[in-house]
Amino acid sequence: MGTDAMITHLVGATALILIVAHTAGWLSRRWRQPTIIGQLIAGIALGPTLLAEVSPELSRLLFPPALAPVLTGLSQIALVLFLFAVGYELDLGVVKGRARTVVAVSLAAFGVPMAAGCTAALLFHDRLAELGAPRDLSVASVLFFGVALSITAVPVLTAIVRENGLAGTVPGTVAVAAAGLIDVMGWTVLVGTLLETDTGGGLSRQLRLVLVLVFAAVMLLAARPVLRRLLWGTGVDPSVRLAVLVGFAFASAWVTQALGLHVIFGALLAGVVTPRERGGTLDPDLVRPLHDIGMLLLPFFFVVSGRSVEIGALDSTAVVAMVAVTLLAVLVKVGSGTVAARLSGLDRHDARTVGVLLNTRGLTELIALNVGLQAGLLSGRLYTALVLMALATTVLTEPLLSVVRRLRARAERPGTEGAPPPPPRTPVDAPSAEAL
Repeated sequence: MGTDAMITHLVGATALILIVAHTAGWLSRRWRQPTIIGQLIAGIALGPTLLAEVSPELSRLLFPPALAPVLTGLSQIALVLFLFAVGYELDLGVVKGRARTVVAVSLAAFGVPMAAGCTAALLFHDRLAELGAPRDLSVASVLFFGVALSITAVPVLTAIVRENGLAGTVPGTVAVAAAGLIDVMGWTVLVGTLLETDTGGGLSRQLRLVLVLVFAAVMLLAARPVLRRLLWGTGVDPSVRLAVLVGFAFASAWVTQALGLHVIFGALLAGVVTPRERGGTLDPDLVRPLHDIGMLLLPFFFVVSGRSVEIGALDSTAVVAMVAVTLLAVLVKVGSGTVAARLSGLDRHDARTVGVLLNTRGLTELIALNVGLQAGLLSGRLYTALVLMALATTVLTEPLLSVVRRLRARAERPGTEGAPPPPPRTPVDAPSAEAL
């Protein structure tokens, strides 16, 4: 395909992707679901599940094979921008004041699903291998399945908390803070998982580990003071600061990709070490454009992800596996989060709310699954089943919250036998995030 033809196809595909995905995201919000749900469904629909099934000729015309590397590149650019913003907004300072509760909830809601996922990978490895897991049972493949069940999506969860009036309440703040710790643990395990795979460009595992530790140390210890000295002085134009920091994020992503990890880890680390304003507040001149550009380009990631999802290829075994994984994911996440919150002193209704919120996997789960897909830790029907699990667990959040609200209202209704007096709901500060 010539350059002119490639540009023509790219412009047409961009128009289709942006219009369809953002319209689907808007409709999803109208139906009280996160934007990611509509955009992911749109991405799946533009792939082999619907478009290629209905009209293979139209699918090849809109998305010729030669265009795939370009779309993949755009999707990675979107991920770098999005995760740079996520890392910059990550604030574990909300743990203060409820550290015991948050740590207990995060450890339980990460450890129990992690153990359940690893155990399932060991017990049902033959079945999972038939669906797309590696034939050789490696430490990396077992750990990855555990991570797939333990992830919580902080940005989506934060949006759900805000939209349901839970921002500033104890369960909302505990859930958001615990989700932040869960994701830190999840990304850390995922880094270790990828170090076990052969994606390091010929570097030995030991050398890669040393280089990763050195890079992380330099970023955590030196990057922040250097950036503050260079970019937060007097006379630095905000647009220049934005450009340099975005370049910094891409450079960090390039390093982690070269070390055989993934661009997401470099982008996250760059966001974490980027200085905040005095007092710990976020720089609006940085956050606003990052969100605007990231949200604009994220549909490319959903389309690239959706083109690997083939719902029509799911046979009865794959459907049973998808249902079983979804039920397991919901039970271990909601159950562990609820029990840990209850044992930490929250009343039973607030504890249920925390457990339900932590079941939100959303975009973070989808990113982790794509990392595993690129690393060869899963493929085919298993990837499709886990994507649908991520979709289902996120969709279930709003209905489950409604059930919890009804249980609370019934228990607090005057005259209800045995109903305890409603506990005071202490308002606390909660972090903000752009709705997804």
